[in-house]
Amino acid sequence: MISRRDFLQASMAASALVGASGFGNWAKLAAQQRLTQDQLLEFETYGNVSLIHVTDIHAQLKPIYFREPEVNIGVGKNKGDVPHVTGQAFRKLYGIEDGSPRHYALTYDDFTALAREYGKMGGMDRVATVVNAIRADRPDALLLDGGDTWHGSYTCYHTQGQDMVNVMNALKPDAMTFHWEFTLGQERVRELVGELPFAALGQNIFDAMWDEPAAEFAPYKFYERGGVKIAVIGQAFPYMPIANPGWMFPDYSFGIRDEHMQQMVDEVRAKGAELVVCLSHNGFDVDKKMAGVVKGIDVILSGHTHDALPEPVLVGDTIVVASGSNGKFVSRVDLNVEDGKMTGFRTKLIPIFSDVIAPDPAMAQVIDEQRAPYAAELSEVIGQTDSLLYRRGNFNGTWDDLICDALIEEREADISMSPGVRWGPSMIPGQDITREDIWNVTSMTYPEAYRTEMTGEFIKVVLEDVADNIFNPNPYYQQGGDMVRIGGMGYAIDVSKPQGERISDMTLLSTGEPIDPAKNYVVAGWASVNEGTEGPPIWDVVEAYIRRKGTVSVTENDSVKVSGT
Repeated sequence: MISRRDFLQASMAASALVGASGFGNWAKLAAQQRLTQDQLLEFETYGNVSLIHVTDIHAQLKPIYFREPEVNIGVGKNKGDVPHVTGQAFRKLYGIEDGSPRHYALTYDDFTALAREYGKMGGMDRVATVVNAIRADRPDALLLDGGDTWHGSYTCYHTQGQDMVNVMNALKPDAMTFHWEFTLGQERVRELVGELPFAALGQNIFDAMWDEPAAEFAPYKFYERGGVKIAVIGQAFPYMPIANPGWMFPDYSFGIRDEHMQQMVDEVRAKGAELVVCLSHNGFDVDKKMAGVVKGIDVILSGHTHDALPEPVLVGDTIVVASGSNGKFVSRVDLNVEDGKMTGFRTKLIPIFSDVIAPDPAMAQVIDEQRAPYAAELSEVIGQTDSLLYRRGNFNGTWDDLICDALIEEREADISMSPGVRWGPSMIPGQDITREDIWNVTSMTYPEAYRTEMTGEFIKVVLEDVADNIFNPNPYYQQGGDMVRIGGMGYAIDVSKPQGERISDMTLLSTGEPIDPAKNYVVAGWASVNEGTEGPPIWDVVEAYIRRKGTVSVTENDSVKVSGT
């Protein structure tokens, strides 16, 4: 857990150092007097085992802005529980002072002002500095990567993930698991996994034909650390063919497979495991449920839902750790294991303030080598933003609104749809929008911006289906990201209702008329999971729109009325 003292000492920090943020140096001297890298990394070593966790990096090699969600609705037993607490309520829960660095890093309020004050976060060269510092303190610490690593940027797309493989190989993790990686296509995944110098884990990745564990992915791996025999079990994203195009990886099947997980836990215990760690890409609520169903897991390192929590959540005897996304945080988890049992833990969610933590020179060189062939394309300025652009929350963010507006105008549609994905950095007012920025929120291997007709009835079916994937009270049925983003149309949603009854009051914004179930509407969207979808890539659509506008301004979107929370 980040100590209150560390963050109060950081209160004048990141804006003072111009390098990564570019916004002034009025407090540079004060920041250097109040904060050192050593203070940010300060940790009282505990026990005999250390774990280092990173997850959901989404190919972000350089420092970024990333606004945490304003709306994160919990349903069923998770209603009102973390991570479904945001903003001021989150700060009150964890004793976070308003205006502090921890306010900026962990919540959304006043984001623009605090971003200008504290600067960007992340950067894999800064992550490397943190990882190396932990290893200097605990040389045999295990570094575990929770997946969504080989996806999400211009260079990752154009190198088919090789840039991230090269960077992570330099960071030297001990194991990783998977999600978006599979959208590179199964042959490319096999090629990259076959060359990894560390373990590729997924107890729930099965051969689709034979319904048995896939040979390319070990269910678990043993490590000897601090005199303790540790088993790390991998849990890949369970819902691949639902959330992503199954035709890209037809040889594999997934699922939670908690019965098989229990078998794996029992197997490693029988083989002498004294500590069992699950490296998971389930999502936090699914991990909490699995912790209550599967017995014998000591630690779940959670990924997928991008949650950043200052403290782990205890479910029975299992601690569940959430380490954020986009390289904003690194989690350190120290454990004491005696006589084959975890007897205590101490954790810290380390914020990667990129103007405070010095870049690791060797990693910086590796990153620059990956980016050099694409430098001109990455840096080309397409336009500017007058608005805070962000994507994160159960409903529309301003980046999503901009994309939806671009689809309507460039594809001449009545209504637009953009996927409710969680990845994509933020931008603050006054920034130039480069090609890299556009790709950071659009990069995927099925980018076609389709244009089609849908009846009002079918649009409602789509919304109801996505809503059930998110707001089903059983976490095991929460198979989506966030709600599909809608442009040109408003609607009401009651998240407490059952499937088929959540969506109402659908309205065409251009006319104010109710959506007619029997009428056809022209709909533009992207990221269809259907094979053979046709249309220009979404990044070209968005680039053309921004070029034409010059400076983009996104007004507040109040077209979705939410109840039942």
